[in-house]
Amino acid sequence: MVAGWEWDETLFAGTAAYYRRGRLPYAPGLAELLAEVLQLDGRGRLVDVGCGPGTLALGFSHLFGEIVGVDPDKGMLAEAAREAVSRGVTGKVRWVQARAEELPAGLGTFTVATFGQSFHWMDRDLVAATVRDMLRPGGVLVHISDLPTEVRSAEGLPYPGAPYEAIQDLVRRYLGPVRRAGRGVLAQGTPGGEAEVYARAGFSGPQRHVVAGGQPLVRTVDDVVAGQFSMSYSAPHLFGTRLGAFEADVRRLLNEASPSGRFSERQPSTEVFVWGKGV
Repeated sequence: MVAGWEWDETLFAGTAAYYRRGRLPYAPGLAELLAEVLQLDGRGRLVDVGCGPGTLALGFSHLFGEIVGVDPDKGMLAEAAREAVSRGVTGKVRWVQARAEELPAGLGTFTVATFGQSFHWMDRDLVAATVRDMLRPGGVLVHISDLPTEVRSAEGLPYPGAPYEAIQDLVRRYLGPVRRAGRGVLAQGTPGGEAEVYARAGFSGPQRHVVAGGQPLVRTVDDVVAGQFSMSYSAPHLFGTRLGAFEADVRRLLNEASPSGRFSERQPSTEVFVWGKGV
């Protein structure tokens, strides 16, 4: 992770209840892409590392015979377990509360390992090497994220875009100018350069795929507020006794920006890198 910052258990404390409503989904067609590229047939084992509330693990549940989601936050795993019940897939999924650095944790070997916008929170060299050892011969690691170079605009859509920059100004006003992360701060943000890390661990590739987004979405005030409280840098606990005041200020800002209480947004595209275990 970043020099001078250490992970702690409060990183996503209190965010789980907001995550599913607040975060934008991955682009439609992601599961179909993986099924085609990896020739998945409903068998095999998937480990989703840093699974959060099970977004990827449950979205891929029909592609594997067994799925293990690993996350250190018990609130996230509770949300994942509830969603698994609603989807009727509890018989094939298992949720393990652990940090990625604690793997392999006796979980066995896997056909596919996924990281969905989670790898940057980990001791990346250690975790990449460990996960490679957990993959079966011919296994793959799949790194999934929103397409970082994409510029999305609400122009031409029926409602205004949410005033995200103004909301970030509010966050800085309440929490200070440096990004908060658990009990610490990330002055330079989270690290990039994942390709170098995976290559050092012995992975081969990658194959790159993009699942196109751009579909128009409608978001409510409650959706945007939930999105803000799903973020590590504005997790509810960071505001302490000022949480209510912050939320009221955000809602006031949103209602001024769109009296209808609705906002337009475009679905992000999803970028997928497939890394082979190698020799």
